[in-house]
Amino acid sequence: MTGARDPFDTPIMRILLVGNGGREHALLWKLGRDDPSAAFFATRPNGGMAPLVSPVDLSPDDVDGLVEWAAEHAIDLAVVGPEAPLAEGIVDRFRAAGIPIFGPTAAAARIESSKAYAKDLMARAGVPTAEYRTFTDLSSAEAYVREQGAPIVVKASGLAAGKGAVVCPTMDEAVSAVRAMLSGHEFGSAGDEVVVEEFMEGEELSVFAVADGEHFVLLVPSQDHKRVGEGDTGPNTGGMGAYAPVGIATDRVMGEARARVFEPVLRAMREEGTPFTGLLYAGLMLTRDGVKVVEFNCRFGDPETQVVLPLMESSLLDLLLTVARGESLSDARVRWKTDHAVTTVVASGGYPGSYGKGKPLRIPGEVGLENRMVFHAGTRFGQGQLETSGGRVLAVTAVAPTHTEAARLSREGAALVEFDGAFFRGDIGWREEGRDG
Repeated sequence: MTGARDPFDTPIMRILLVGNGGREHALLWKLGRDDPSAAFFATRPNGGMAPLVSPVDLSPDDVDGLVEWAAEHAIDLAVVGPEAPLAEGIVDRFRAAGIPIFGPTAAAARIESSKAYAKDLMARAGVPTAEYRTFTDLSSAEAYVREQGAPIVVKASGLAAGKGAVVCPTMDEAVSAVRAMLSGHEFGSAGDEVVVEEFMEGEELSVFAVADGEHFVLLVPSQDHKRVGEGDTGPNTGGMGAYAPVGIATDRVMGEARARVFEPVLRAMREEGTPFTGLLYAGLMLTRDGVKVVEFNCRFGDPETQVVLPLMESSLLDLLLTVARGESLSDARVRWKTDHAVTTVVASGGYPGSYGKGKPLRIPGEVGLENRMVFHAGTRFGQGQLETSGGRVLAVTAVAPTHTEAARLSREGAALVEFDGAFFRGDIGWREEGRDG
């Protein structure tokens, strides 16, 4: 993929990417390798995507505008990155217009857009997860928290940009969290309903499944780092880095995830008339009692996508097209490299709190080695140069024969990125260091 092309000069595949973050840049990178002749379009692309696509000056959330635009431009495949347009029904609208699109319907996307729905679905399907109660009334939520004690977890039920889950070590913090959501409207309407659930101990795992409503293909598991500070300290973020594969994701663990999580939840959704098509992301906790679900997402995760896709040898495009066209994945197989991948996010000073934008950004050429990739997230072109436009600015992914080598290359690449206030975690994948062979 050498750059944007006139999409109508030859009968080539035309692919629309809805979204403009690090996840979408990674999808563009992989799909461009799967079909180098394809013409790519993206909604308001970031600074890294812009040279490789034809820009579409529409917001990823502008469902009406995107349906009209895609029909007019004869799009062969639309791939949706963020959760908001999925929750708004972009897949339903594209399907009604006869445009192939990869993602779940609005009804199926409730598995992410409503944590209360997801928890109730798991209860009906017999999927192991934390004990929980849902509340819309503040006094009832407070009484339950005081009854259960701490540590405990409080979650905004709706979409909260990945920041709606609060792990509360003390009862006072838990009471403050439910008050902030139900009374203080800290997360807007997303916090009008809260889920209060037991605190689970264990190590987390992120597992992606490409699903056609009945059959599914599991992708290589990964682990992300949500806390802003090294040693997993400080507030939660959208993700400060990730790595794959993960040593604890043994064949036994993955077999349990398949049989106790993905198979029953997909079967329940199909039987209830809301089959899930698209990318089902399960955040899993490996507890003393086995695998339990922390949460589901209805789309590719960020930054996990930036480490999973560089390890994929076979075609992602073939999988996405199969699902988007309503065909079966029953015979689908995926091939993986035997390497390891680590991605380190370079963020703006102050993130995940307030931070500045418009900082001149320099990425030296040596960052992009053959086995090291830069996936842009919060970047743009302004004043004739690349500059920052978000909290998570970019991610540096390295691929190497061992985890230790991939982690070193990723850190070294991140350290070369220059802008005022830049910072990153230097310990991404620290749990894996002792497991690296």
